[in-house]
Amino acid sequence: MDNALYKESQQRFDEDPAFKARAQQAVVWLQDGEPKYRQVWMQICDISRKEFDKVYNRLGVELEEKGESFYNPYIPRVIEALTNQGLVEENEGARVIWIEGFSTPLIVVKKDGGYRYRLNEEQADWIIYVTDVGQQEHFDKAAKRASWLSADNRAYPKASHVGFGLVLGEDGKRFRTRSSEVVRLVDLLDEAKSRILKKSKGGILWTDEELEYADLKSNRLTNYTFSLQQMLNTEGNTAVSLLYAHARICAMIEKSEKNIQELKKTGSIVLDHANEHALGLHLLRFSEAVEESCSNLMPHTLCD
Repeated sequence: MDNALYKESQQRFDEDPAFKARAQQAVVWLQDGEPKYRQVWMQICDISRKEFDKVYNRLGVELEEKGESFYNPYIPRVIEALTNQGLVEENEGARVIWIEGFSTPLIVVKKDGGYRYRLNEEQADWIIYVTDVGQQEHFDKAAKRASWLSADNRAYPKASHVGFGLVLGEDGKRFRTRSSEVVRLVDLLDEAKSRILKKSKGGILWTDEELEYADLKSNRLTNYTFSLQQMLNTEGNTAVSLLYAHARICAMIEKSEKNIQELKKTGSIVLDHANEHALGLHLLRFSEAVEESCSNLMPHTLCD
């Protein structure tokens, strides 16, 4: 079925005002917990989840799922508290909060009665929201709004927004297929695998890490050009180059006929050569680099 249902529904939503109104009302009923709509929504979630899991499992990604519906019971209380503090106003049928420094308001209840994204306390020390940079202003508004609220003698967790740029094609435009559709991740993985196996004549074991590394090393704040040719380059800062280096190191260890596990137990590290000394100092900075990458929310620095 692919995403044909979604595309057909989106087209009808854009072209049929009556369908659009019914769809918007259905969202409101769903958020209100209407059984009929929740049942259909859960069926759609199950179908989607099976497809998502195929990609997540392939990449070794584990998720703790907690969808937007989890927060629905909390929303009315939050809006009531905001209203009681005089922060919520009516604007063109929606309920909004005007924030100094922004020309548009923060929408808390849409015109059709649906809710926007919201914050909820999870007893976490640090909550990180990851979206594309296009939503930066929305989170800036939410952060500024939250600073107005009384603490009620509670310590709220640190909250950060992590924005990421667009993936561009080699033509400099948003990465899409020739038919202007969004490129699916699973198709990218399969295409990259096909190319590297063809290039190496089957001599390389593909692990999907090549694509993961290419994404990781890109500065998340900027757009980056997706190039399979560059990604699969055997030279430079690429996963293929690193894997080749690892293979050569393993070959050297095997050729030395030394038992590495025994050396770990009984051997001592001796750094006599200047290059060995420089390498040792560099390796000692690993924990520092990981900590800096996490605290600054800039994972690409691990690849520098």
